[in-house]
Amino acid sequence: MAVEQQSRSALRDKLYVAGDWVAADGTGTIDVIGARTEEPIGSVPEGTPADVRRAVAAARAAFDGWAATPRAERARLLGAIADGLEARADEIAATITAEVGMPIGLSRIIQAGLAIGDVRIAAALLDDFAFEEEQGQTLVVREPVGVVGAITPWNYPLHQVTTKIAPALAAGCTVVLKPSEVAPLSAFILAEVIDEVGLPAGVFNLVTGFGPVVGEALATDPDVDMVSFTGSTRAGKRVSELASASVKRVALELGGKSPNVILDDADLGRAVPDGVGKAFLNSGQTCSALTRMLVPRARLAEAEQLAAATAQAFEPADPFGEKPGLGPLVSETQRERVRGYIRKGIEEGARLVCGGDEQPEDLPRGFYVRPTVFSDVTPEMTIAREEIFGPVLVLIPYDDEDDAVRIANDTVYGLAGGVWSGDQERAERVARRLRAGQVEVNGGRFDPAAPFGGYKQSGNGRENGRFGLEEFLEAKALFR
Repeated sequence: MAVEQQSRSALRDKLYVAGDWVAADGTGTIDVIGARTEEPIGSVPEGTPADVRRAVAAARAAFDGWAATPRAERARLLGAIADGLEARADEIAATITAEVGMPIGLSRIIQAGLAIGDVRIAAALLDDFAFEEEQGQTLVVREPVGVVGAITPWNYPLHQVTTKIAPALAAGCTVVLKPSEVAPLSAFILAEVIDEVGLPAGVFNLVTGFGPVVGEALATDPDVDMVSFTGSTRAGKRVSELASASVKRVALELGGKSPNVILDDADLGRAVPDGVGKAFLNSGQTCSALTRMLVPRARLAEAEQLAAATAQAFEPADPFGEKPGLGPLVSETQRERVRGYIRKGIEEGARLVCGGDEQPEDLPRGFYVRPTVFSDVTPEMTIAREEIFGPVLVLIPYDDEDDAVRIANDTVYGLAGGVWSGDQERAERVARRLRAGQVEVNGGRFDPAAPFGGYKQSGNGRENGRFGLEEFLEAKALFR
């Protein structure tokens, strides 16, 4: 469907700066390409460094007033933002499904639901968070860090925004947001909600554009006190490098190659299907996806059969259709990247259990990749070491528990992991040995208020709940 046939809401020609919708400094625009149509579904302004400077100046001017706003008022406004997002949840879900490709039913629960929850959690934290505490004769005061530059990715385009701006606003910070240019449309819905709620001018600002232009301008601006970035490890290193010139705080949530350790006493009938689902969520476009399944060598054949059978339920399907299945990837670039890894796995000797790099015959349009499982994968293979960000699961055999832990930790990443065992205490003991920021134990349920972030090259800092709020605070000691 051509861009002129879309609703007017998808044709964005203004940025949101200082409480108003304003024209960008330049005249460039960026087309947003639909994951299932391979055609434009909208467009946004191509922001410039001048736009960033204007937005940062607005955030700086608004900071003192917002930082001094009573916590009850900040909580009220955050609650109103959550209500506004909830009222538009169906629109948010449909927008993100069109951009990213997540099936619409999941988008309502995850893409829209998590974002709304992030804002409500931040508002609730303000009820009893200890911004001041006595330590003997010393008063320790926690104050907002200042102006925050938030740079967010395309895979969970609103949830990754709200995990940053909600706690930042709760802390008393002001924000300049640069969403991914690949999936920016839901950020405009958020800006509309914020505008309707009446957040003071300059507290929240939205500038769209490309990372090397708008993102780098945010990272280098001397009036930005902190950059919170989610994206690839390569880009995160660049943000850190640029931000170091002004010694600003940097929080990074980066890539992963997360292990799922299935111990020899685990129920494979539960563990393997759950692991396939965790690897293929959002078509594998999840930084914490459990993409390395470590299986006892003696039970590898059994795991292969279960994984192949489960993968059939993830056959590619129209994300707006009634048939459940795997949605498309976000872009042509991402599809070709994932296909390249599938070919690389075959070239390096991994055994293809199911899937492959061919376009599904019944879906000639859309950035689809078939759900793919490899076995007999060794830890040295490229598909076992590099983040693929697509529906590709690798099965790696191991010899004993120590061997499994060694393989699990043999990675530059440390974002997430999983452990399955018939003995809960054993599972938790092994989970403690994994060098990762979060570990699912026997399929433990995700907690949106728990700390989220990684070890090693998966980043630094934590998001979500109290831990996310603390990232946007400075500690001051008053000696009395």
